[in-house]
Amino acid sequence: MKQKLSCILLIDDDEANNFLSNLIIEEVGCAVAVNTKETAKAALNYLADSHKLSGHPNTTATPELIFLDINMPAMDGWEFLGKYRELVNGIPQKFPPVIIMMSTSGDPRDRSKACLIPEVAEFYSKPMTPEMLHSIILRYFPDK
Repeated sequence: MKQKLSCILLIDDDEANNFLSNLIIEEVGCAVAVNTKETAKAALNYLADSHKLSGHPNTTATPELIFLDINMPAMDGWEFLGKYRELVNGIPQKFPPVIIMMSTSGDPRDRSKACLIPEVAEFYSKPMTPEMLHSIILRYFPDK
């Protein structure tokens, strides 16, 4: 039996989308834990706690995979990525999380912009599907 991801982090302000994503992750059975944060700020706080800004994980599960929404109030996904970069700057990360940007936006500029950001592995349109999740797991975590 293959090992599961220790943690997936969902960052999205849409409660219905989070519910659906959690169901799909549970159905696929690819993660021990799923943490959902409805604001980018809450996600940054969670990530800071998981690293304690020292690179040494504590009891908060450090995510291996992050699904990041673009359009959120107060701080959008683009702003989150800038703050995330500041947060992890100088912290050694043996296995940095795979970040997947997601959006309902049909604007091709979002996809193009996401492709230019080194921390972003891929861009997908919402909602998550089992096929999408399987594809991501096979591509980035072939041993899981």
